[in-house]
Amino acid sequence: MSIGATLAAARRRSGLTLSEVSDRAGVTEPVIRGIEQDDYAACGGDSIARAHIRAIAGAVGEDPVPLMDEFDERWRSADETAPDESPADVTTLVEDFVPAAPARTRERRRVRLTAALAVLVLAVFGFASYEFAAGVGRAHHADAATTPRPSHVASSPVTVPSITPSAQVTSAQPSPSPTPSPTPSPTPPPVRTLTPASVAAFGPGGTADGDNAASAARALSGDPATPWVSDWYADPDLNNQAGTGLLLDMGKTVTVTSVQISLGGRPGADVQLRAGGSPALSGLRSVASRDGAGGTVKLTLNTPVQARYLLVWFTQLPPDTSGTYQASVYDITVQGRP
Repeated sequence: MSIGATLAAARRRSGLTLSEVSDRAGVTEPVIRGIEQDDYAACGGDSIARAHIRAIAGAVGEDPVPLMDEFDERWRSADETAPDESPADVTTLVEDFVPAAPARTRERRRVRLTAALAVLVLAVFGFASYEFAAGVGRAHHADAATTPRPSHVASSPVTVPSITPSAQVTSAQPSPSPTPSPTPSPTPPPVRTLTPASVAAFGPGGTADGDNAASAARALSGDPATPWVSDWYADPDLNNQAGTGLLLDMGKTVTVTSVQISLGGRPGADVQLRAGGSPALSGLRSVASRDGAGGTVKLTLNTPVQARYLLVWFTQLPPDTSGTYQASVYDITVQGRP
């Protein structure tokens, strides 16, 4: 027998109408009718559907454990079990540039070598000129000894070619270093609506002493006609109690940028948004707040916060129509990045 058929049969055995089950379980009649027909589209998600099944089973006297197991096996969507994807890492490459070594030292060596060669050539030509002149003198004296009438021996001047070193020295200018281009910053993923895995009534001692725990799921129904309502108190300060509220379990650590809360009843509520990694009041710090709130309240965080648990915490309650004080919530929307 399916989940819906089991719940419908249990309701009929208990002699309860849909309206009576709705009052006991805190679930609207259209949602109960759909679940009895194994239609979970109106639940708004697997976590809320599981909470509705548990509440309806408790109202009609049926054991919820086998029903929850069957729902997880047959109806739970793949999105609930998909692994988290980690964003890809971003690596920046910067090329080093080493300028070419200047050539001034090499050019200076070339000039010194050329000058030394020029001096050597001049010395060789000087020595050759001296030997040539000495040989001409010795021949002249020999001719004078054998020739009776030498008139005059004219010596032709010896021209020694001059060697001028012609080395042009140029300084090699290093090329300018290229300016590295700036590295673009990675673009963060867009902000979107995040669905809580579960919601529970929460008191100073945690979920064990929350107000109207059986109807906590109504805080996510989106229907102002079926809100979650706290216990009534004789004064707005909750009879000196620290507070009362609703604990959202996101199922994993997420980045939260804002939370929008839809309040029923009259204005005058002092509400805080607390966040952390532990479902205990001491482990949840206040990240945003609003005093005298009523209607739709959007709490925007100055800096995004990473947390798994979010607590909508009332420290002062608005008046109701009976002369007492109560908080009323019918919708909570979380914005951020998974």
